[in-house]
Amino acid sequence: MSGSGEVVRILGIDPGSRVTGFGVISVAGGRVSYVSSGVIRIPPTAFPERLGVISRGISEVIETYQPQVVAVEEVFLAKNPSSALKLGQARGAAITAAVLAELPVEEYATRLVKQAIAGTGAADKAQIQYMVSRLLKLTAEPSEDAADALAIAMCHHYHRRGEA
Repeated sequence: MSGSGEVVRILGIDPGSRVTGFGVISVAGGRVSYVSSGVIRIPPTAFPERLGVISRGISEVIETYQPQVVAVEEVFLAKNPSSALKLGQARGAAITAAVLAELPVEEYATRLVKQAIAGTGAADKAQIQYMVSRLLKLTAEPSEDAADALAIAMCHHYHRRGEA
């Protein structure tokens, strides 16, 4: 996917029903660079409207940064079934935006992402923030949700290179 001179942009998404994180990295010749990251804050409106905010927000990120592939975190077991359903629907809204943009979507388990970035599948959010900042040589730590999204994008890069 990434030949010697080819540049590949990867969009990582950390879906959530209240805050959805996104992170964009660029890979050229095996070198990973930070492009952008942030969060889509979802207003406390009716749930179907929240899903629309996620889908439109991800569509806007795709239009702005033109990634070639999207990496999304798989649903983990939430504390209660209602939370798991909402998270699954938020993932669906984000994935739908990527599919409508005709982008391939890859999914990664939370433990695999943590293992790829921090060396342990049990890493906490602070460890992920720290490692993402170090690996991407950022001057400031991104928010937890943006750091998770960047970690997902980086996991995809490592995985496709056989390093995860």
